[in-house]
Amino acid sequence: MPRPLKVYRTAIGFRDAYVAAASKAAALRAWGTAKDLFARGGAEEVTDPALMTEALAKPGEVVYRTRGGLEEQVAALGTLPSRKGAVRKPEPDPAPARKARPARPKPSRAALERAEQAIAAAQHDQDRAEAELLDKERALAAERKETEARFARERDHLQEQLQHARKDYEAALRRWEP
Repeated sequence: MPRPLKVYRTAIGFRDAYVAAASKAAALRAWGTAKDLFARGGAEEVTDPALMTEALAKPGEVVYRTRGGLEEQVAALGTLPSRKGAVRKPEPDPAPARKARPARPKPSRAALERAEQAIAAAQHDQDRAEAELLDKERALAAERKETEARFARERDHLQEQLQHARKDYEAALRRWEP
């Protein structure tokens, strides 16, 4: 014996979709959804005989019926028709009055300025120290150059003395040899 048909309804836009089916799962399949609209409250079983008649005449087929009149549909949109036929939005409800917050003072920049000044002072000290080191490096380079020149002169002088001493020694050796 086949199961008796029940009529189910879900809202699709401004229309209700009715279907006569043996179960809720069959109704969901007829509407083309896998989501359980019944568990979410988006679908329900219909018991009003006036709403069931057309769906029971076409079992398994989705029957659409417009909900309400034009005025109800426009009201559901949240807009009102104007005199010229254009649609305008209703005035929003005024927002609840808020308590005025006390004016907060602007944050102080004192700590930020002290930190910036400390960085500037440290940079100045570093620049001064680097300049002093550069002067010392230049002075040491000049001293090194002078020292190298002095030792080069002294070495040349000593080389000349060595050559004279060698010549004198070699001459003395020649005289000494029999």
